[in-house]
Amino acid sequence: MGCSSCSTGKDGQPRGCKNNGTCGTDGCNKLTVFDWLSNMSLPNGEKPFDCVEVRFKNSRKEFFRNSENLSLSIGDVVATQTTSGHDVGMVTLTGELVKVQMKRKKVDFKDPELPKLYRKASQKDIDIWQKSRDREEEIKKRAREIAIILKLQMKISDVEFQGDGSKATFYYTADERVDFRQLIKDMAKAFGIRIEMRQIGYRQEAQRLGGIGSCGRELCCSTWLTDFRSVSTSAARYQQLSLNPQKLAGQCGKLKCCLNYELDVYLDALKDFPSQDTKLQTEKGLAFCQKTDIFKATLWFSYKDDPSNWHVLSSEQVKEIIAKNKKKEKVASLEEYAVENLVEIEERVVFENVVGQDSLTRFDKPKRNKNNRNRNRNKKRKNTSENGQKRNRNKQNNQQGGNKNRNRSKKRPKNA
Repeated sequence: MGCSSCSTGKDGQPRGCKNNGTCGTDGCNKLTVFDWLSNMSLPNGEKPFDCVEVRFKNSRKEFFRNSENLSLSIGDVVATQTTSGHDVGMVTLTGELVKVQMKRKKVDFKDPELPKLYRKASQKDIDIWQKSRDREEEIKKRAREIAIILKLQMKISDVEFQGDGSKATFYYTADERVDFRQLIKDMAKAFGIRIEMRQIGYRQEAQRLGGIGSCGRELCCSTWLTDFRSVSTSAARYQQLSLNPQKLAGQCGKLKCCLNYELDVYLDALKDFPSQDTKLQTEKGLAFCQKTDIFKATLWFSYKDDPSNWHVLSSEQVKEIIAKNKKKEKVASLEEYAVENLVEIEERVVFENVVGQDSLTRFDKPKRNKNNRNRNRNKKRKNTSENGQKRNRNKQNNQQGGNKNRNRSKKRPKNA
């Protein structure tokens, strides 16, 4: 994502607008939105929706009632109501889309106790807000040191100051219950502010900190994903993925949220497939399903007495055998179907590099060992050096033999 004020460096890399999460056009922030109803006018006699969505410290959003009927647009810095004092945030959404978001997040827009929006932030409010945000990293480091001294089994991951600088919220993660009463006393004495401790999960921690995932892009939870759905290992099984926790886990240590993205498509495709518990009755013996390939629409079966020998069958052939078994008819063997299926698979078109893309199997080829390469290079160098030394010796011997013959010819008398 980028805004109109984002610049480009000399090497072509994006330099950014250096606003650090307070971009005025709301184009390069986390959790940014696009108001697709901004160019549409309201019907005659219809009043604009009196609630707005405000983002705080680039990580959380809340809804406020615009009781003063201020003319607000996306990117405006506003002062909002809190339980103690006021907070400063940025408007991310206005108009009818706010009502849609409130319904989706189950927030009652008719609630009279909904917090209010005071005014647009003045320059004094913004200066205090910026000073408070500049102190966050230093205070987070000092708070971690205090927690280590007190030997508390917790990790302080983030600090968020209130807009007026009178209160700070410390977000932490812990596996067990932590008694941080002494920690709050020490931090209040050291920092001179009111302290609030809030425990978050590991997914929320990754959302607040951000980072780059194994796919090479920014984490979904820190850019656009706002609700965390439960992810189970069954999602990996349905997609025929190896149950390797190192590959399936994200930076938060939990299963990746992207395992749910294509799960519905796989479940729809598996509806036309026979169940993995299917047993085929043949005259040669009972056969069990060992593996399923959704993309090729094939299944691998093996006999009960010979589980290491697998036979490839298409889903249609398996359905045909199941239909015969229901009529109490047994097929002769799986080999008859498997041979026909192999011929069909060989006739299928393999991946063609039409648009100049890399081969899909480029990572399947085993890599040569660097040590073997170095050994081969050293051997070549030794051979070339030995050959060079032999050539030099031969040249020296030839030169010495020629000199001896010349000396002999000089010593002989002319009349001889």
